[in-house]
Amino acid sequence: MIGHDCRNLQTPLVVWRPMGPAVATPARAATPLSGDPRGPVVRGATRVRRIALVAALVALVPVLISFVAMATRASNTALNIRAVEWLRENGASEIVAEVESIYYSLTAPSKGGPTLKSLPKLGYGGSGSNTAFRPPNIEPFIKPALPGEGVWRATRPSLEGEAPLLITTVRDQPEYPRVLAGVAWINTKKTHVAYYPGREEPAVELPSRGPMEVPNELRSGLLATFNSAFKLVDSGGGLVYHEHMYAPMRNGLATIVGYTDGHVDIISWSTGATVPAGVSFARQNLGLTVNEGKLARNIDNTGEWGATLGGAVLTWRSAAGITAHGDLLYASGEDQTAASLAKTLIRAGAVRAMTLDINPYWTSFITYGAAGGALPRNLLPNMERPATRYLEPDDRDFFAVFSK
Repeated sequence: MIGHDCRNLQTPLVVWRPMGPAVATPARAATPLSGDPRGPVVRGATRVRRIALVAALVALVPVLISFVAMATRASNTALNIRAVEWLRENGASEIVAEVESIYYSLTAPSKGGPTLKSLPKLGYGGSGSNTAFRPPNIEPFIKPALPGEGVWRATRPSLEGEAPLLITTVRDQPEYPRVLAGVAWINTKKTHVAYYPGREEPAVELPSRGPMEVPNELRSGLLATFNSAFKLVDSGGGLVYHEHMYAPMRNGLATIVGYTDGHVDIISWSTGATVPAGVSFARQNLGLTVNEGKLARNIDNTGEWGATLGGAVLTWRSAAGITAHGDLLYASGEDQTAASLAKTLIRAGAVRAMTLDINPYWTSFITYGAAGGALPRNLLPNMERPATRYLEPDDRDFFAVFSK
């Protein structure tokens, strides 16, 4: 019997598959040889986005043109300040106001704490008698008073007699004993106050904007310069210039008025669109903060005293007043409210007063220690703008005080 060796047999592997219905495999879509592989829906969305982007860029063109025009025109105002003003004028005023309010609230001084040890040195003399030409010294708000506090001083050694202009400083807020206000007294019988439009303010059509600085030919008699008020668009006030009305005057608004005979007054305007005879200039701003020697009833209504900040926020502010003798007062300081400056002016003798401009960049009172606009000096050493501000064309309107 022939034997059989099974070790070398190669048995094929058989795979069993269950029987069932055939499953059809979907055919792949053919890949197009050309064109956008993303399909019509995606292509449509991309087209919409592109159209929206182009439309946005087109809409931004006028905005960019406006901003570039603002940034490149002649100006003595810092670009960052102009950019903020541009935002205000182009729909972002509420945002700017909110940011400013938060900033000033965060940087406001703390109540209480140590008081100042001394006052900045200013002026000359201070021992003059109390005559019609030298008002009583300002009674201090905080006692004991610091040396020289509230004591009127001349701006030049040669003007210590019957001075046309006197200045002093006073701590005017007992709750903030390190806060200081500068005050100026202007004898309107010995001086002439002039109003000058700036390069941009008031933003009205004028036959001529004039020199926009103190004219060179008048600087021999220049004693002082100081800032004007809010932009007309913010205050809603009017303007009279060279006896003509260029912005509608509104009854009830506080108005600093210069007359052709040389005297100055602060009044609540009452003649509407009629400019009384003898009025040379009239600049309006909000309402009176002081009337009949008393604070305005609405002095604590914060919305009344600042187009953006209101009256309660502590910031740089300025104000003007008139005394019973018809002399002009100016007050300004850092970390002030509308009420604090009004109280300061009352202490200085004001029977009527009004707010002028606010914020550190816009408040200036400058004295000149010699004829010809020489030796200019800010009323307070921490005023931001240089003391030469009004000896070159300025963007804002201002007042100048000349000796008669």
